[in-house]
Amino acid sequence: MATREATPEEIKMVEEKIARAKAAQKIIETYDQARVDRLCQAVAAAVCDMKVWGPICDEAVDETGLGDKISKRNKRNKIKLILRDCLRNPSIGVIEEIPEKGIVKYAKPVGVIASLVPTTNPCLTPAGQVIFSIKCRDTIVFSPHPRAKNVTNKIINIIRDTLVREGAPADILQGIEKPSIAVSAELMKRADLIIATGGRPMVKAAYSQGVPAYGSGAGNATVIIDNTCNTPERQKEAAENTRISKTSDFGSGCSCDGNLVISEEVYDGFVKALVEQGAYLATEEEAEKIKKVMWDETGHRLPDTVAISPQKLAEAAGFTIPADRKFIAVTGGGIEHVGKQFFFSSEKLTTLLTLFKYKGEFENALDMMRAIFEVGGKGHSCGIYSFDDDHINRLGMAAPVSRIMVRQPNNRGNSGSAWNGMPPTSSMGCGTWGGNIVSENISLKHYMNTTWVSRPLKYDMPSNEELFGDFFKPGMDEE
Repeated sequence: MATREATPEEIKMVEEKIARAKAAQKIIETYDQARVDRLCQAVAAAVCDMKVWGPICDEAVDETGLGDKISKRNKRNKIKLILRDCLRNPSIGVIEEIPEKGIVKYAKPVGVIASLVPTTNPCLTPAGQVIFSIKCRDTIVFSPHPRAKNVTNKIINIIRDTLVREGAPADILQGIEKPSIAVSAELMKRADLIIATGGRPMVKAAYSQGVPAYGSGAGNATVIIDNTCNTPERQKEAAENTRISKTSDFGSGCSCDGNLVISEEVYDGFVKALVEQGAYLATEEEAEKIKKVMWDETGHRLPDTVAISPQKLAEAAGFTIPADRKFIAVTGGGIEHVGKQFFFSSEKLTTLLTLFKYKGEFENALDMMRAIFEVGGKGHSCGIYSFDDDHINRLGMAAPVSRIMVRQPNNRGNSGSAWNGMPPTSSMGCGTWGGNIVSENISLKHYMNTTWVSRPLKYDMPSNEELFGDFFKPGMDEE
């Protein structure tokens, strides 16, 4: 919700951008598949060039104060994945035929998209979303986070210049130069579709505009380490996956591991493997100090310790850790230490990991997982390191989340990876659990309208006896 009304000047600015976007959309919707595919390649190549992407990543960290420069560089792989999937799928004319049902699907543009860009992904979000947008012949106007407006608009302008060189309208994408909550609200009201990537207040504001909207939910990624993680090799692999996921961009992503639920049978060996991967095991005293700089007394997450290195987190808490440590781990205990009053079971958004221990049957791990998601993060992500298909299936049945990664780094895998089949994206729907309309990765199909053309088939209706089974009564069709 806007804290103030937009000024007449701000409204005029938004209206002008929407008008330019509509004009550009009328042009791009005339392009054929080859033309839009070439534009997607041109845009992706322009931003994936490390001579461009590297300095942009540095500027993003410098401007926002969030994340780390190496991890942000690695996010260019997501752009490559988005391009890969876009090139492999049609987006113009017939996109799917189902002969046995007499169905043919045609793709159409959605029009002008308003995108709210999070401060944690000020470069990846516009770079990835504009590829989807071009592929579907949409136009898109980005509203950056105020803390990232300069770097977001810089990458937008790089893409605009690329489009001009290819003979396409620069206004296929635009950025708000002076963003605010009020300006974002005005933009959303005038768009054909809203994509809101960020916190729950942002998503709620997007859903309240009276415009179709896709939103992302909050995370609190939880990974179960079961009793099949029982060899040094498996423990090393699981610990490495944890380190990759936890440390990505200093834990700023909603998909970064936040909680591990570890079987008592393998706990000691796995924790040793975590230390070998760079974990610092905080003492109880140090954990209490960390808690005070991460949350206020009511459990509200304090911003100064979001997405910072473990060394800076320790320093903020009043102690020091070795320079080679990659993240800090605190002991969460058992299920009796899970709940809203236990802040370590909530989302961290930094280089901190909570280690919980479950005893006995796998069902106890599921109970702890459910309890953690009652604290926060329903709908987003869960993971499991297991070689037991029954355990994996039971987690799939029980977890109130939209995506579960099996023996993969959660952060790297659930938004699409070259090692799995998840649709690549930087925006993840979390279903009704997370207050979202979809429980899928927001990807190519969400950027297009589809027209279903239905041809007649042979009559297909079972008899009343077949339909109603034991509940069939003679004469049911008679009044």
